[in-house]
Amino acid sequence: MITLAVCSAKGGVGKTSAVLGLAAAAVRRDVSTLVVDLDPQADATTGLDVRASRAHDVADVLDRPKRRIAEAAVAPSGWVADHPGLLDVLTGSDESARHDTPEPDPETLGQLRRALRKVDDHALALLDCPPSLNGLTRSAWAASDTVLVVSDASRFSVAAVDRTLREVRRLRSGPRPVGVLVNRYQPRSVEQRFRLEELRTLVGDLLLPPVPDRVAVPQSQGAGVPLSALRGAGARGLLEQFDAVLDRVLTPR
Repeated sequence: MITLAVCSAKGGVGKTSAVLGLAAAAVRRDVSTLVVDLDPQADATTGLDVRASRAHDVADVLDRPKRRIAEAAVAPSGWVADHPGLLDVLTGSDESARHDTPEPDPETLGQLRRALRKVDDHALALLDCPPSLNGLTRSAWAASDTVLVVSDASRFSVAAVDRTLREVRRLRSGPRPVGVLVNRYQPRSVEQRFRLEELRTLVGDLLLPPVPDRVAVPQSQGAGVPLSALRGAGARGLLEQFDAVLDRVLTPR
């Protein structure tokens, strides 16, 4: 199972939207995917239209990474009701916030990695991290092969990207940064164009083509459906971009 941690050090940049976009691209390609909802807001669980109740959730899994608990915390996404196993969710919970400590010990950091080994019957795992660089995000890094940093084109986000990449690269045997994805980009904004070039200077080839600000994103999330379920050039264009990001994740470099 290839694991990708999708993270940001700053909130409000559309990190979960990126996870949902990647999940939609994976489903369209029949790549069996597990989304691990580590954000205490649990927006990925909601956005993936999880309706089935479960005896456990990600907080329980982090407490006790046993097979029976991990399996009981996984629920199917309503996006693919006719294709069991194609898209599942390790369900989120606000209780996971107690694991988001600033200085987690090594034993704690390894809990998620151990748990994912018990539910590794998917080709891809997408780990939706909270908007911080504390315990939950670091647990995701410890369990991942690659990292995608999500940002927007603002001054504070540029600094957050720099801090995130420095922390990832500081890890021994850490995950490989696969790219920096600028979300909700408005090309007519002089400020955003300036910040995009600032990011390009900072991260070089890691900077991916920016994802434009499109109404298709809130439409798909409001309806609880993937981008592929929407008609229109905007949704198709977004899906093609996430498909290209998915290629980077699935293709070793």
